[in-house]
Amino acid sequence: MLEAGAAAYAAGDVAGALRAFQEASRVATGTVRINAMVNAASMSDELGDHRGAIAAYRTALDLIPADAPRLRPAALVNLSQALQHVGDLQGAQAALENARDLLVGSTAQGDLLVACLLSLTAVAIHRQDWARATDLATESLDAAVHFAPELAGHPLLNLAAVNFETGRTDQAVDFAEQALAAFRAADNPTAVAETQQNLGLMFLRTDRLDDAEPLLLTSQAHLERAGIGHRVGIGLKALAFLAEGQGKTERAADFYRRSLDYFQATGAVLDAADVRTRLATLAYSAGDHRLADDHLAAALSTYAERGLGLQCAATDYWHAMLLESSIQSDPALAIRAVAIAVPAALAIDSVRHSFATGYQRDRWKRRIADPAMALAFRLAYATGDAVLLADLIETQCAGTGLREIATTGPVSKQIPFDRVVAPVPVGPSAPLHLGVALAGFAASAGLAVARPPKLATTDGRIVLADHIAAAEQRYGLNVRDPRVLKVW
Repeated sequence: MLEAGAAAYAAGDVAGALRAFQEASRVATGTVRINAMVNAASMSDELGDHRGAIAAYRTALDLIPADAPRLRPAALVNLSQALQHVGDLQGAQAALENARDLLVGSTAQGDLLVACLLSLTAVAIHRQDWARATDLATESLDAAVHFAPELAGHPLLNLAAVNFETGRTDQAVDFAEQALAAFRAADNPTAVAETQQNLGLMFLRTDRLDDAEPLLLTSQAHLERAGIGHRVGIGLKALAFLAEGQGKTERAADFYRRSLDYFQATGAVLDAADVRTRLATLAYSAGDHRLADDHLAAALSTYAERGLGLQCAATDYWHAMLLESSIQSDPALAIRAVAIAVPAALAIDSVRHSFATGYQRDRWKRRIADPAMALAFRLAYATGDAVLLADLIETQCAGTGLREIATTGPVSKQIPFDRVVAPVPVGPSAPLHLGVALAGFAASAGLAVARPPKLATTDGRIVLADHIAAAEQRYGLNVRDPRVLKVW
């Protein structure tokens, strides 16, 4: 039954795999039963029953004997994925760190180490901790090349996500296409469909609608046939965004609502929050500002409860943009908009100082931070607040300082400049070797920079003090260095 379940899953029949694993767990005993329970929980998670999967994983973990060293880390890694789906990033991180401790030094379980690193990367991506996500994705790709080349597509896809979110779109598409080739070579149709969906999303977000549409339609057809729940919801959201870009507003709203219903029913709260921001945009365009505010407030609450400060800032930035679009008809909205736009811009801009390289910082600034700051400037001008405008100008002219690094003792988080990854032959290895090389480049070291200092006027007033305080309190992020510099 276990073999039948595995074969069904490999063929894309997730529901059939679940039935086989459930039957195996009913009739088997010992470690065979626990294996079947873990596999059944994994299938439930893919089909969208995230909370049921979490309960099943915890039951299996309680039954694992001490003399089954492989079962526990495998169950913990799978549990972490279900926890991520319901937004419990702290629980997912704890499960993965536990699994990683169990796997240290065990070369016989290299495939599990790869899976653990992949999930740790996913948590870092959720938290938008791009420097850590890059390091983990690079480490997991290196581990996959050595231990489980059939899994190499997954870290390549993570590298695509990290590069895309930090503004390196060409590299992101290249990584995604390498992942697609790797999954095809491994004869994994479900992973191919998921990668097509991810690549389609990248094309959507860069306004390449004609390139995105066939990828999204092809992947959605496979995912719906296979009943892969969470990905079906993502596909509905993507098709809604495509319809919105094509000017088909009613079709887009229908897809968004179906996607939201799906994510809420399965407990995928972070995905539901993202859909709410799109529904808010449509509601605002239709003049239903109350509904738009309700959607945005629900999204903010979801992100704040999980400590996702940068997501909160991005949601506020989007909200301020929506408010800006109505200022001509209601000038009073400018005051409300500027109060959320300036703290959001400060938080978004501060993120670039966490990147390892000047290239990444520059791309983040030009692609993401500058538009947020430009909105803050426009809204400050709309309110006629000359002091705020002057303060914003001062902060933009202040420049960036180097971060102080201790000169004694080990610096464990510094990446050596001579870092190289030796190629390892693994069959059709060119895509994998290229991926490793690019991953090393993406994680290459640069000069560490500090967050911007606080600025003080000649009379001792801290520039943007209220907005800095609002950003740090609202988003839980340190947006300014403790140093204070005087302006002239």
